[in-house]
Amino acid sequence: MIWHDIQQNTEEWEALRVGKATASNFGLIMANAGKAFGDPAKRYALQIALEQIKGCKSEFSFSNEHMERGHEQEPIARILYEDMNFICVDNGGFFDHDTYGNSPDGLVGSDGVIEIKSVIAPTHYATLQRGSFDPSYRWQLIGHLDCTGRDWVDFVSYCADFPENGQLTTHRLYRGDVEIEIAQLQERRNDFLELVSTTLAKINGTP
Repeated sequence: MIWHDIQQNTEEWEALRVGKATASNFGLIMANAGKAFGDPAKRYALQIALEQIKGCKSEFSFSNEHMERGHEQEPIARILYEDMNFICVDNGGFFDHDTYGNSPDGLVGSDGVIEIKSVIAPTHYATLQRGSFDPSYRWQLIGHLDCTGRDWVDFVSYCADFPENGQLTTHRLYRGDVEIEIAQLQERRNDFLELVSTTLAKINGTP
């Protein structure tokens, strides 16, 4: 594994991710675990295979106003998180495992990472009611722990529409509580990378 001290959403960062499975999409890989891969995972495998062939990003993804807002407000959420916890968050960079990788939103000390989600009010309120992280991000969080080797990840939900004392909520997931899930992810990801290889061979016309 190689850690690159690089900022997210830069050209250099995008280039490092080309042709690799990344933690933000591990949920696609883990869907229907124990069964055949579904269409979303197959589509993702095709995206990665094409990137490996072309050496550049394939336009399978999209950007919308929610994603743009998240990029704009993430620094605010990071500062609030630092102030609330009296700590400094370092650059998350990119954890490169050759065929897959991971970009946490920040590194905390030598043991932790954070994942920041800047969300709309209903989503933030649902997280407050649930008293835990949004389950749709579970495999991304587990991916952070697996790829970084760190002990815990903080899921940070931020919403600027809430009153000041309720704009930020944090929920921590410990590595020791998800060791079984980490092993499941590793096995399923290996199968997915085999799917990528098979897809690549078919595109190239290899029997």
